[in-house]
Amino acid sequence: MTTISNTTSSTSTGVTTDVYNRVAQTMAPATTAANKINASITKDQTKLSALGQLQSALASFQKIAAGLTGAGLSTTAASSAKNVLSATSTGTAKAGTYALDVKQLAQGQFLTSEEFATGTDGKVGSGATTTVKIDFGTTGGDKGFVTGAASASVTIDSSNNTPEGIAAAFKAAGVDVSVVKGDNGKYSLSIDGKDGAANSMRISVSGDAALKNLLTYDPTGTQKMKQTTAAQDAILTVDGKQITSASNTIKDTAIGGATLNLVGAGKSDVTIAAGASQIGDNLKSFVAAYNDLNAKMLKLQKGDLKSDTAMNQAVSQMSMLLKTGGGTVSVSKLAAAGITQDKDGNMVLDDKKLQAALTTDSSAVAGLFTTTDGRGIADLLSAKASALTSSSSVLTRETSLTTNEITNLNTKKASMTKALTAQANALAALYTAQAQTGAGSALNGTGSGTLFDMLG
Repeated sequence: MTTISNTTSSTSTGVTTDVYNRVAQTMAPATTAANKINASITKDQTKLSALGQLQSALASFQKIAAGLTGAGLSTTAASSAKNVLSATSTGTAKAGTYALDVKQLAQGQFLTSEEFATGTDGKVGSGATTTVKIDFGTTGGDKGFVTGAASASVTIDSSNNTPEGIAAAFKAAGVDVSVVKGDNGKYSLSIDGKDGAANSMRISVSGDAALKNLLTYDPTGTQKMKQTTAAQDAILTVDGKQITSASNTIKDTAIGGATLNLVGAGKSDVTIAAGASQIGDNLKSFVAAYNDLNAKMLKLQKGDLKSDTAMNQAVSQMSMLLKTGGGTVSVSKLAAAGITQDKDGNMVLDDKKLQAALTTDSSAVAGLFTTTDGRGIADLLSAKASALTSSSSVLTRETSLTTNEITNLNTKKASMTKALTAQANALAALYTAQAQTGAGSALNGTGSGTLFDMLG
């Protein structure tokens, strides 16, 4: 930082210790005001960070809770052909057997360059600055290559025109490139694209001719690289209805409430079935997620958000639903199913009671937590977490107000800095002249210091 120099040398371009001390004494009231602004900014920044942590914790819990609500907690998924696909359920998938036929898997485009004799540390091309642009899009059909929204750009020059350097530059731009050594001792570059037809690549090169001859690839024009695998989407049918996906992991779109992981082409039945064990597992996950949220809220309430309105509202309203059931869920029935609340607001799960309740009537236990009309305790807690983070919530308003206050304080700080720095410079120059210790800027001879620099 630039500070007022307190050197004792009379020939220095800085100011003497005496002048420094006189300026500091005269500016003491300004120091107090500046420190107050700095303290206010620090306090607001701490609060803003804490509000962000609260919002993130509520959103994470809401996402987990929402995944367990809707049709119920009680379903599991099983595939009849593990070599074709595996399936899992969040518990909300509708029970039944679904006939699937996987026509093709999603895959990424794979391109390889011509071989070159240069070793991994040798230079490729002249080292002239070269720009490599990678467009992503779809190819085929009457329109040829149709670009998507994203593209990537790579710069190659004398600092990175080795095979490993080129590969590293591509990887930094989000494109997976590897250096491959053939049996003949020569090298080539391979580009492994992301899965999905929309991730087909078109590579254009401007600059070094050697790199242009090595890397250019236009699916409808010049192709210096060779395509060994084309980008494509996964294609499958579910009970005769065709589904396409850029990924081999398909969540909800093929079977609502279920996730499919495709591993090969072929046919498989997916059976969604009710199961008491799934209810128990899902409820344990739900309890753990709520307790993670509660621990975070209590930590913030005792720390950076002590006495904060949004914080207290979140703790009170989430906890109250467990204490009262929200008027729609019987607290006594929750207790009978093994779910109670301790003195710190955590959910406590008695596994023996839960298993006994599941054995007696698993659907009734599931109904305590989620129903089709959204009146279970998980439904209510999910909705409450969503409301607490909505655009009209107290938390959102506090976040906005705090952000605005930080902006205003920084503006005030900049203005005060400019004015008081001018005053400090003038005083230092005056006192220096009075002491007849030489000319020069009062602030390290440059005039670039600020009052806030002076304060540290």
